[in-house]
Amino acid sequence: MKIIKDPVHGYIEVPSYALSILDAPALQRLRYIRQLGFSYLVYPGANHTRFEHSLGTMYLADMMARQLMLSPDERQLIICTALIHDIGHGPYSHAIEPAMKELCGRGHHNAQWLIEDAELSSILPEHGVSVEETAAVLEGNHLLSGILHGELDVDRMDYLLRDAHYTGAPYGTVDAHRLIRNTVINEDQIAILEGGINAAESLLIARTLMRPAVYFHHVSRIGEMMFSRAVYEHFQSMKGTDPMVFMRLDDAGCFQSLLHSPSEVARIMVDGIYYRRMYKRALYIGKDQVNTTVIAQESTPARKRELAARIAKTVGLEEYEVLVDIPEFPRAMSVHVKVKNRNRVIGLEELSPLVTTLNETRRGQWRLGVYTLPDHVQEVSAAAREILHVKSFTTQNRLPV
Repeated sequence: MKIIKDPVHGYIEVPSYALSILDAPALQRLRYIRQLGFSYLVYPGANHTRFEHSLGTMYLADMMARQLMLSPDERQLIICTALIHDIGHGPYSHAIEPAMKELCGRGHHNAQWLIEDAELSSILPEHGVSVEETAAVLEGNHLLSGILHGELDVDRMDYLLRDAHYTGAPYGTVDAHRLIRNTVINEDQIAILEGGINAAESLLIARTLMRPAVYFHHVSRIGEMMFSRAVYEHFQSMKGTDPMVFMRLDDAGCFQSLLHSPSEVARIMVDGIYYRRMYKRALYIGKDQVNTTVIAQESTPARKRELAARIAKTVGLEEYEVLVDIPEFPRAMSVHVKVKNRNRVIGLEELSPLVTTLNETRRGQWRLGVYTLPDHVQEVSAAAREILHVKSFTTQNRLPV
């Protein structure tokens, strides 16, 4: 056993059988992948990594396994899966996810990253852990997947606490211990007891408040869009290059590759990020000012580039000098969260009216952004409004429907 001091959870015990996993290259690489991508441009302290998050997730997963009284084999499966759950992340974590899906046809949650890792695929069976079962937990196809994949999972508990700690944002408060102690398995599904409702609500509140303050802060989004454009231009200039190799780089290796890319545009973009010469908001609007049905169809990377090109052409700019950011619309929280009371199991939203309010708040937080160089904000704003058919904002937009 090894004991590691963690700034969020205190002392974390790593079981002996997990040490060889911890030392595997796939895990050590996570020391050099920022947890929050380009949030350090907003919060200078946000330099924590996927490695420490993986340790924290393992710690909470072990606590959950004990609470649910899992068998020793099940507990070992959950601990090992929690430890490796983020090995699929590319450089700068979620910032590269759209490019990963576009270029590689898979996201970071895909278990293929594990299956293709020869070292991990050999280490796990040595400790009696099935690679197939681990893959099933990773992809949410296992009875115990809810521990790592759910509205109230240990992955979310750790990253909310950890991200709040390192950014200094006072919104990520989660009573993880109380929530875990009120978790049960009921009829082959993970549920919470009524005593855990307040703790569950605190997690949902934290998720809601951290979205605009940290995860979707406009500067972070601009950094991600500039980075995405750099990656796209880099691969356009290197036809035939295997993107899988690029996705296995760490942050520093990726950034150096882009700084020395054959593509001038890629170099311009990452140089702007490096020296924090960021694009500015020409348009930043909520769902009430757009046709959400139409906009949802424009959210693929290719369609966003096409829109950006149209706007740029209208005002006489180069295509890369306009970036269009259309995030996915937030999904409703707590849809699958069940609460066990004395008589039956019911949905959390039936017992907590706060859930409906939080989901409405999340939908109101959504923003479509169009970004450009500081000197061209006004003309790009006008062109984007026309091309995207932006509705005029009035005070009536604030009134309930």
